[in-house]
Amino acid sequence: MPGEKVRVLIVDDVSETRENVKKLLQFESDVEVVGIARTGKEAIQASQDLNPDVVLMDINMPDMDGIAATEAIRAKQQAVQVVILSVQSDQNYMRRAMLAGARDFLTKPPMGDELISAIRRAGEMAQVEKSKAARVQSAPLVGMPGVIAGQRGPRGKIVVVYSPKGGTGCTTIAVNLALALKNSDTRVALVDGNLQFGDVAMFINEQGKNTVLDLAPRAEELDAEIVEEVMVKHSATGLHILAAPNRPEYADKVSSAQFGKMLEFLAQLYSFVIVDTMPILTDLTLATIDVSDLVVLVTTQDIPSIKNSRLFLDLLQNLGIRRDRIMFIMNRYDRKVNITPERVADNLKQEVALVIPSDEVTAVKAVNRGVPFVMDNKSQPVARSIFALAENVRTRVAAQESGGE
Repeated sequence: MPGEKVRVLIVDDVSETRENVKKLLQFESDVEVVGIARTGKEAIQASQDLNPDVVLMDINMPDMDGIAATEAIRAKQQAVQVVILSVQSDQNYMRRAMLAGARDFLTKPPMGDELISAIRRAGEMAQVEKSKAARVQSAPLVGMPGVIAGQRGPRGKIVVVYSPKGGTGCTTIAVNLALALKNSDTRVALVDGNLQFGDVAMFINEQGKNTVLDLAPRAEELDAEIVEEVMVKHSATGLHILAAPNRPEYADKVSSAQFGKMLEFLAQLYSFVIVDTMPILTDLTLATIDVSDLVVLVTTQDIPSIKNSRLFLDLLQNLGIRRDRIMFIMNRYDRKVNITPERVADNLKQEVALVIPSDEVTAVKAVNRGVPFVMDNKSQPVARSIFALAENVRTRVAAQESGGE
């Protein structure tokens, strides 16, 4: 919440180090040291007792190393973010720390600005996690069709379309999926999560003046009327679109915490919130994935794309995100290529839920015209596969609700 301090727990077995870090942080008005611990076991207990936002964790301690302590804390307190500090800058240490669930890894002694920046980033992520857990929505829902003032309907689902490799067709899939899901009974919002170079509005030929900058910075004070005013309405279908900023340098004006809270609010107004994302795992992209109900993970039939998908799946597992929240699909499928969906599924130990056939002519023509192919090429195999994807998404989220998340 704005004005709240980031609550920090310092863990280090050297008293001088603890005091130096504490003195450094006391000059930051938005950071509060709520406790210290000398060992890994003390850190686990102190984290449960104090519920900090961020734990600064030394990696080398006598009873339990910082990586094991991090894993134990993250297993019980998903909202708590851990920043590892180590005199070792070895890549193996860094990889182990991230796999244990650490949010960041800094070499000791860290530069003051570097440490403060890491704490603030981790603090924002902690707020997103806590917001997600609480599902706190303070604004009454008024002014939107089908929404009765003061009443909340069922929360919608946030579906993220993501690939860890660029050029796999995520934007095309996100735009067409949003249109395939929308009908007279299903309100859908399409959000551009690529804040630097997003093209969602262009794909649908709607270059409105309003963008995510009109909503995300106001995440704490949103109401349905504000959303109704800001969202760009697709003239042909009525799909609501939230475009990326019109200049890349404006992306820094939106924090990951703001973006996550904004998506949570939109989920109170729409049955589906479809989010297109960028390949780089920024804090904002991670926050988007974290608040999502389903991640449509996109690969293609090339080794770099498959390799990156494997790394991403491993990362999600170690961040505590279950694989049943992942829908793995293969785009631009060509039967002549011997890298089959079955081989990829076996290699990655993740079912390929659906394949979208390769049809560059239809896809490129649709982009250049600003008319998504599910609108005027419904009989084409590539369009039929998107409608099949939409049905898979509906089935998956319905199963989540009936089985519990």
